[in-house]
Amino acid sequence: MNADVKSAIGTSVSGIAIEADSQDGPYRIDGCDTLPKLFEKRAKAWGELTANREKEYGIWLSYSWADFYTHARLIGLALRQLGLERGDVVSILSEGCREWIYTDLGVQCVGGIASGVYTTDSASQLAYLVNDSGSRFLFVENDEQLDKYLTAAGEMPDLKGVVVFDAKGLHDFEDRRVMFLDDLYAIGLEVLKADPDAFEAETAKSRPEDTAILVYTSGTTGMPKGAMITQANIIAACATTLSALEPGPEDEQVCFLPLCHIYERVFGGFLPIATGSTVNFAESPETVFDNVREVSPHVFAAVPRVWEKIYSQVMIRLSEATALQRWAFSRASRAGGLRADALMAGRKPSAAVRLSYRFWDWMVLRNVRRMLGMDRLRRGTSGAAPIAPELLRWFRSIGVPVLEGYGMSETTAVISTNREESNAVGTVGLPLPGTKVRIGEGGEIQVRAPTVFKGYWNKPDQTAETFTEDGWLRTGDVGEVAGSGHVRITGRLKDIIITAGGKNITPAEIENRLKFSPYISDAVVIGDRRKYLTCLIMIDQENVEKFAQAQRVPFSDFRSLCRAPEVRDLIGGEVEAVNKDFARVEQIKNFRLIDQLLTAEDEELTATMKLKRKTVETKYAPLIEEMYQT
Repeated sequence: MNADVKSAIGTSVSGIAIEADSQDGPYRIDGCDTLPKLFEKRAKAWGELTANREKEYGIWLSYSWADFYTHARLIGLALRQLGLERGDVVSILSEGCREWIYTDLGVQCVGGIASGVYTTDSASQLAYLVNDSGSRFLFVENDEQLDKYLTAAGEMPDLKGVVVFDAKGLHDFEDRRVMFLDDLYAIGLEVLKADPDAFEAETAKSRPEDTAILVYTSGTTGMPKGAMITQANIIAACATTLSALEPGPEDEQVCFLPLCHIYERVFGGFLPIATGSTVNFAESPETVFDNVREVSPHVFAAVPRVWEKIYSQVMIRLSEATALQRWAFSRASRAGGLRADALMAGRKPSAAVRLSYRFWDWMVLRNVRRMLGMDRLRRGTSGAAPIAPELLRWFRSIGVPVLEGYGMSETTAVISTNREESNAVGTVGLPLPGTKVRIGEGGEIQVRAPTVFKGYWNKPDQTAETFTEDGWLRTGDVGEVAGSGHVRITGRLKDIIITAGGKNITPAEIENRLKFSPYISDAVVIGDRRKYLTCLIMIDQENVEKFAQAQRVPFSDFRSLCRAPEVRDLIGGEVEAVNKDFARVEQIKNFRLIDQLLTAEDEELTATMKLKRKTVETKYAPLIEEMYQT
């Protein structure tokens, strides 16, 4: 057993006891080996302490652990009364909110399996997920999401019932299979009165080997598959993440990514049950940055696109600032950059660098952090996709520590992460305690850990394909493990480009460098079996529009903006700047702008706003061919 594993077992992190029989688990947190047991213990101990906050009518309202437990219990008991049996699946179609996690824990505590559905999914996609999972009940957020169910209701004959969180606009609505959340609470209350100990009795039956949740993959290479995450997986993920990152009960955090995504499900849903941190639910995806400024969180977990957007906002505001303000920020960021370089290289900054940073931090940088809502941030985390090292350096230069990590649905979120004391920029950090990483055939990263999933729901053949003959999980990512133990990812196995000249190129590094530009939202490098590389680029609408307005470039809509010669020249300059840092064979020889304004509802984007490579290549095939004919 390695030293890192020993440090995670049989010790206390922020006053929380972590135990395991071995590095392979099963893990226990404060004596609990399942999330339902831990939830019951926490809720009864913390009572009226604040568990989460949500904004209503412009005011942040607080809800206690007692509220959390009461509502989860009523939901669980009501579903049990309506026919939910242990091992049955319940689907949840909603943006992140307290009712989402009330339902999640209520379902798990009575032995059900919770499965999230993205609000961007269509009615037909909803029907597929409900049927594939065999869901017995469906929870929807509001009338908009209810419409999806109603559109495809005939395709979901096995559903016992549908529950609507928000009844606004539906007071006269009637459907034999649809009820509102308050009606469900009323059923649960009657069950509770008749049998006050029923919920606790069900919770006590939970076992580490039970399937707790289904997390459906994005489906970029076929129909989505439901990854079965067990109670043991969840407890191990919380325990090992605690050991690595040491979150505490005083932490405030913002939940804004979809709770269907394993990243937010662990960091915004499960880990707070272990630590007691307060979860603030964002009003909507559009208000995230405003909500972050209002909350000023201590920890903030986000995908690279969010960090890129924050950087872009600062750069655009800077372009609109006075000459004196630009000069002051330039001096401050230079001082911060020198400090960041030392820290990121594992060195202590010199006295002169520390003194200069303190001055410019007092004069400028602390105000920048306050403007961003990151003046209290102790740790930022980036995951779910690669992030440019230059972006990490920039955040460090303004005093915002962002550490990159790595994981996937099949490993219950985290495989490895950088720590403040062992941060190797350009890597995704050290494996979590109990997690083993090796490099297999073709440079593939393979993992063995107590967080590795049980398999795909009703898909034994695809489950078998995901594991090696000796039981290691095949991640599909290509990378290496440094002598220090840090893991470095170079790309996806399926994304490797082999040019006509036989050169192997992993496009992720080039794409990340392009996305560092405030004018580029996303990019897909093309070139497999081609003579040279080209690129499809999605511009950042807000920043490019501001550029066009400042340069008096006429445009009427997003498409005309993309077609403006001045905009093409702007992006061309960004591409050329990136090309200088790569060998000739790795340089972009031609590019085109995607002139359709994409949203999460479009098939080209994932729920975390990443372009789907294969979908983009197929849909824009004529545009790609055009780049190789000019």
